[in-house]
Amino acid sequence: MNKKRILLADDHKFITDSLKSILEPSYEVVGIVEDGHRLVREATRLLPDVIIVDISMPKLNGLEAVRQIKQEGVGSKVIFLTMHPDITYATKALEAGALGYVIKHSAHSELMRAVDQVLLGKRFITEKIANELENAPHTRRDPIRKLTARQREVLQLLSEGKSAKEVAKTLFISARTVEFHKYRIMEELGISSSAELVQYSIKHGIITI
Repeated sequence: MNKKRILLADDHKFITDSLKSILEPSYEVVGIVEDGHRLVREATRLLPDVIIVDISMPKLNGLEAVRQIKQEGVGSKVIFLTMHPDITYATKALEAGALGYVIKHSAHSELMRAVDQVLLGKRFITEKIANELENAPHTRRDPIRKLTARQREVLQLLSEGKSAKEVAKTLFISARTVEFHKYRIMEELGISSSAELVQYSIKHGIITI
């Protein structure tokens, strides 16, 4: 019987090494990536059965990467494995298309169960988070969803401290286009300075400090 194939996405090698040891030999780890752009490329190339991804990753965060993967029509089941024990992030993960949400300190006890459940098409959420989600009032739509996928990419890269020229090089667009996107992002989010842009990105989990 062929093993189900898993793609890991986390920018900390000690984490991915640990995850690989947990998952094998029950599953086949077909790839490990360290940033969101590589995750999108490898997910569309490898078409794994399951993707296990962190929220906070360089260049393109896990939430945005998963949105793009789903838009490409990739049918992989997604589990977010994260340090964020917060229903705000869990809600965003589920909206992005994930079936699983596991806190990293619970990985040894919960990850295998999470993989088994999502492969059956069932949702698995760390118990504490699941209880909070069930009891949480309806929340307003995340303002960042008003932005286009390209604008969200530009937002993350600028918030990571990259210049317009560096962002342009990364995304294969012109610096002028980057500046235009920055203007529209600030207009949409009601932000008036680059410092506020960074603060917004930290608050909403686009980048971490």
